[in-house]
Amino acid sequence: MFRVIALCALLFLPSAGFTPSFAQPSKPTGAVDSENAIRNRKNAWTVGVASGQLEGLYPRFAAEIARVLDDGDNLRVLPFLAYGAASNVEDLLYLRGVDVAFTQSDVLEYYRTQLKVTNLQNRISYLMRLYTTEVHILAGKDIKSLEDLRGKKVSFGPPGNSAALTGPVILQRLNIPVEMLLIDHSAGLEQLRKGEIAALVRVVGKPVDYFTKIPAEWGLHFVPIRSNKIFDDIYAFGELTSTDYPTLVPKGEAVDTIAVPTVLAVFNWPRNSDRYLRLQKFTDALFAKWDRFQQPPFHPKWREVNLAADVPSWTRSPLAEAALKNIGAKNATVDQKAFDAFLAQAQGGRALPPAERDKLFRDFMQWRAQQNQR
Repeated sequence: MFRVIALCALLFLPSAGFTPSFAQPSKPTGAVDSENAIRNRKNAWTVGVASGQLEGLYPRFAAEIARVLDDGDNLRVLPFLAYGAASNVEDLLYLRGVDVAFTQSDVLEYYRTQLKVTNLQNRISYLMRLYTTEVHILAGKDIKSLEDLRGKKVSFGPPGNSAALTGPVILQRLNIPVEMLLIDHSAGLEQLRKGEIAALVRVVGKPVDYFTKIPAEWGLHFVPIRSNKIFDDIYAFGELTSTDYPTLVPKGEAVDTIAVPTVLAVFNWPRNSDRYLRLQKFTDALFAKWDRFQQPPFHPKWREVNLAADVPSWTRSPLAEAALKNIGAKNATVDQKAFDAFLAQAQGGRALPPAERDKLFRDFMQWRAQQNQR
């Protein structure tokens, strides 16, 4: 199948170059050597980042990473438009030129339970945990709960996107089988409007135009995902409010859901290999320039990120561990330490589930940002 990957240039051809079968005018040896030198220089420190589809946040974040880190031939970041969280991991494993990939915290669970791949955690690791994205389950009036979806047709978007990853994990944990459809988000919404399917699932940072533009007269609403301990190991709490989606949530109300942490993943290349050294330079620059992402005009969700945050079931890359150590507590853990002190005082030492702790930390960071603005 022919695949077009936007924003990339031939996926970093090897230094020998590609020689077409048709005849070419001969070039002086000096000219050939000069072109080879340019090719080698361009590829030596170029890092490919698999992001996602245009309407999501992955491409925005990847583009902002490129803007901050680009340093000519010393370090160049090329973001790729890709299919999404699940497919990005496959690209990270097998596609030439992809060094870093945006994915989700539950991708290991998806590969283990849906694709029966059991050793993925030994092949990839994470640089940092980024923002969370909310699970949106949109349905008609006859669907009041997730249980009402049992045996019905549900659209999870195109193959490889975030909803096609998270949706099956959620429903399998709840033991609710559905008829899974992998169709384009626009087509799925049209089928839902016509009553041809029971619901559609999207995993995206709120609010998103896809939902805000739905008129109230369509009679659609979000199906709640109630708080449940079976989600605590990989998901965080979330909610969809009337402020986020005034045509889908009654005024002043909120719909419970879960949020999926975004993960910046890398392949575990052998130490001191060419690809390892390339990732090392990328990682060091990303952590060293972290303050740049905290200011406008960069996306406000950068300010939700705690560099020292762990991702359950994942292993932090040694490159990230070293970078954290280099920048020290000043940049990486000052907010976490302040939060820990606040939590110890407020909760009296009571241990909290990871999901509840994560939500409190995000609330704490938002409060800190508001205080700084004042």
